[in-house]
Amino acid sequence: MTINTKIQKRLQEGIKKFQPIINLAKAKDINESDTVVIITDILQEVLGYDKYTEITSEYAIKKTFCDIAIKINGKARILIECKAIGLDLKDDYIRQATDYGCNSGIDWIILTNGANWRIYKITITKPIDKELVYEFDFNNLNYKNNNDLELLFYIAKEAL
Repeated sequence: MTINTKIQKRLQEGIKKFQPIINLAKAKDINESDTVVIITDILQEVLGYDKYTEITSEYAIKKTFCDIAIKINGKARILIECKAIGLDLKDDYIRQATDYGCNSGIDWIILTNGANWRIYKITITKPIDKELVYEFDFNNLNYKNNNDLELLFYIAKEAL
């Protein structure tokens, strides 16, 4: 896949900028709220979403809240469940995110702690099914590697 030069540069610069931030956050074992701030910055600066119109925190779903929703043209398209950077991404967390998706009719879910990112596609049928489409560790991304850039591009605004 060929990524537009402008987008490629944004992805490369984002990897270089956020890898040290993620490493420092991990070393300090920051909490979930502070991790969400980093993830929001990645969504804006690296993935190209507008912080004021396309990124919504504490997205209401029935009587609960998902950490982040990505909206395109005013409609939520991706739900992001965030955990503190020091936590492993457990099955219970994806179950929680899957429930959010099912209850809101949104079939793309991202589970992340800022360093590890897992992208899921939910099939809203009986029984509910989820498929791990792909995953990556932000700290292992190489800004010179096109395959690594594609991992980010697939969840960037332009790919949506």
